[in-house]
Amino acid sequence: MNDNLYIAIMAALAGISALGLAWYIGYVSLQITYVTLADGRRQERKLPLLFRLLMPFAPNFRIVFSSKVFDAGREKLRRKIIASGYSGLIDENEMQALRILMPLVAGSAGCLLLYAALMQMPGRIGLLLLERQYLLYALILVLAAWYPGLWLQRALKARHTEMERALPFVLDLLTLSVEAGVDFMTGIRRIIERRDMDALGEDLVRVFRQIQIGKTRKEALRDFAERAQHPDIYSVTNALIQADELGTSIGMALRIQSDQMRTRRYQRAEKLANEAPVKILFPLIAFIFPAVFIVLMGPIILQLLRQGF
Repeated sequence: MNDNLYIAIMAALAGISALGLAWYIGYVSLQITYVTLADGRRQERKLPLLFRLLMPFAPNFRIVFSSKVFDAGREKLRRKIIASGYSGLIDENEMQALRILMPLVAGSAGCLLLYAALMQMPGRIGLLLLERQYLLYALILVLAAWYPGLWLQRALKARHTEMERALPFVLDLLTLSVEAGVDFMTGIRRIIERRDMDALGEDLVRVFRQIQIGKTRKEALRDFAERAQHPDIYSVTNALIQADELGTSIGMALRIQSDQMRTRRYQRAEKLANEAPVKILFPLIAFIFPAVFIVLMGPIILQLLRQGF
């Protein structure tokens, strides 16, 4: 009787824990997160669900990375987070903590699921994988620890791609405004007001607000370049700063930069087109050729097998 009662209590506690976990995952997945732009507007932006589930536990690991040994890594992460557009949603300390939490929680859960799958797998393949299960577990844990850095790099690359696409068009608009007699600040304000908000627009809003509150144009442009961490932005801001310092025409500098951005974008597209045949080679060999072989030779092989060859 006592054993039955104990089993019932444990089953009830397990059910309550499962319901609580399901509620927490559902609650976090439905949350909408925003980044706040320099002008007060909010832009919806979401972190991966696993990050949002684990981030409440991140402060527990702050003391681990408080040493000065990690200062350089924290600064590098901080710059990447700002450049990727997630400043305010996650900071460098939380990102470092996720590199521990991901293998501890998500990696461990993945190992348990893999173990359960291996135990159900019959035949020689199952035995072969069971013999190498610890290698598979190590691989899962390494991938879980590597994922936060990979996600951040992909987010940064996506934001840079968005900037590359928008930059020539924005430079054209700014060039036309300046050459029509509109001052630089008014040109930026009109671009911000009349374009849909994107990665470049968010940074232009910050540039505009910084100049409004008293920063010089030179300082605001340098901050923009440091924030964006993109060579095209560095090139444009350096050209504008140099035009300011030398007293030359900003319109001419903008027109030259616009032409250069278009040339660079064409070169990137040409490079990607040249890389396409190499990238398609693996799926061609791995999937298409075998499928063609099976379709063409399959009936012949079956016929030969039926005839006893």
